[in-house]
Amino acid sequence: MGAKVGGGGGGRFDLGQNSEINVTPFVDVMLVLLIIFMVAIPAATVSIKLDLPPAVPPPPGAKTEEPTVINIQDGGIFIGESATTIDTLPADLARKLDKPDPTQERVYIRANRDVRYGDFMQVMNTLQGNGYFQVALINEEL
Repeated sequence: MGAKVGGGGGGRFDLGQNSEINVTPFVDVMLVLLIIFMVAIPAATVSIKLDLPPAVPPPPGAKTEEPTVINIQDGGIFIGESATTIDTLPADLARKLDKPDPTQERVYIRANRDVRYGDFMQVMNTLQGNGYFQVALINEEL
């Protein structure tokens, strides 16, 4: 009885090495992922209605109204310079706008970075709950 110590001689059932890459499973996985993303992406998008300003600026000399701004700070809520509370916000805002249908007017919200997110959302929910849906956010760079 002898044992083979070394050498590269092939055996009877030796198939050798295959140096080619089989890309079929890779292509199958990519096609399945493509189909999954094609189905999932339209369901994941959320449509937001935007009221963009007109492309043509108003003519010179046209009277523009001062925007109504709600300032949220650590000390409280202000409509312009007058202080208000979350409970009296809709009534004070309607009084400030002084229009027949104040809910159709655009309202701007400004908050500094120290305001808690919950306080900001409470103001947003109060406005939306009272019919003020044209709300814009003011972003200021530091």
